[in-house]
Amino acid sequence: MTGLFITLEGPEGAGKSTNREYLAERLRASGIEVLLTREPGGTPLAERIREVLLTPGDEVMSPDAELLLVFAARAQHLAEVIRPALARGAVVICDRFTDSTYAYQGAGRGLSLERIATLENFVQGQLRPHLTLVFDLPVEVGLARASARGRLDRFEQEGRVFFDAVRGAYLKRAEADPSRYFLVDAAQPLSQVQQALDALLPKLLELYRG
Repeated sequence: MTGLFITLEGPEGAGKSTNREYLAERLRASGIEVLLTREPGGTPLAERIREVLLTPGDEVMSPDAELLLVFAARAQHLAEVIRPALARGAVVICDRFTDSTYAYQGAGRGLSLERIATLENFVQGQLRPHLTLVFDLPVEVGLARASARGRLDRFEQEGRVFFDAVRGAYLKRAEADPSRYFLVDAAQPLSQVQQALDALLPKLLELYRG
């Protein structure tokens, strides 16, 4: 049995973590095993790499080093968590995956999309998410929400130009492949966002059982 791989994407402050929990509860109510995980991270080793990526420091990390660390964490995550869960038929809901790499390291850092695609194929093979939910909201709203949470991580400290590029990349990818991406207006009140997720639930169940 093959499981279902769902990824949640979006800029800072988009509410991915809250809605990931909500979606998991709705699927579990249907008797489905759901595994929640995140990137970068998901395993002890990948979480240590996450700490390196997110913690501000005196040494400026090169974009290439950042890209390779992201994929190193992803390789471990896939091997130890995602692939085994899918193989046993679980629904895996992951907070960020390779779309984040195209948005943050590609559009944000200006790295070659072809280079990212090469690493994507090398690390993932044919594995791609069955469905990606893009939580979209204006940059200023997301940054205000992130600031309200407390100390900003290394990415959250980037400026408006960086996050405009990130948001644009997400929207462009969603527009290019509407069969895989589902765009969520994350600027709405939480209750309305979750209504949109409720409306999506029949499609998720169909994908899982199909």
